[in-house]
Amino acid sequence: MSDQLAGMGDATPDLDVGVGPHPQPWPVGVQYDPDLLAQGDRRNVRDHYRYWTVAAIVADLDTRRHAFSVAIENWQHDANIGTVVRTANAFLAREVVIVGRKRWNRRGAMVTDRYQHVRHVPTVADLVQHAGTTGSTIVGIDNTAGSRPIESAELPRQVVFLFGQEGPGLTEDARRAAAVTLSIAQFGSTRSINAGVAAGIAMHAWIRQHGAPEATL
Repeated sequence: MSDQLAGMGDATPDLDVGVGPHPQPWPVGVQYDPDLLAQGDRRNVRDHYRYWTVAAIVADLDTRRHAFSVAIENWQHDANIGTVVRTANAFLAREVVIVGRKRWNRRGAMVTDRYQHVRHVPTVADLVQHAGTTGSTIVGIDNTAGSRPIESAELPRQVVFLFGQEGPGLTEDARRAAAVTLSIAQFGSTRSINAGVAAGIAMHAWIRQHGAPEATL
């Protein structure tokens, strides 16, 4: 099956989105999908990747991925995971790790899970073991007593940001696994912010400290 057909999930009925068939002569390269060149590319991808196969896009991203990962606990089918995956793709995370239930709601990912490495581990203990294989420090993100403000924290370069579910936040196992727990400053009446939003803030904080300008296209 061609990437054009495989990518129908991130297509849109609005034909003004994306680009139409590529004019002749076609560009030459193994990264190009003949069906996309012939029929147009309506996927939600950056212009640099127009007409590329999914495999070629992933391979190119793999040469530039950042040293941070994002993990989120999934004990009750958290609806925020799709947003976390989409944002991790935007910030070029090494991977997203789903802790707990394997199934997750992909709607919010907007098909970015095709391009973002997503791993599943059954328990927090498994996450700790996996983080050790990359030499990564686990940093919890939660507005709990004793947490330190992320705004003034020096973030490890090799890091796994760990988030709990919407509502209960990090489990006790997750808090114990984290080397430190950081909070995000809030000034309104709500006690917490959406986990997907919190993940985006944490990832951008890492980018501000460690992100390489050459990683952008």
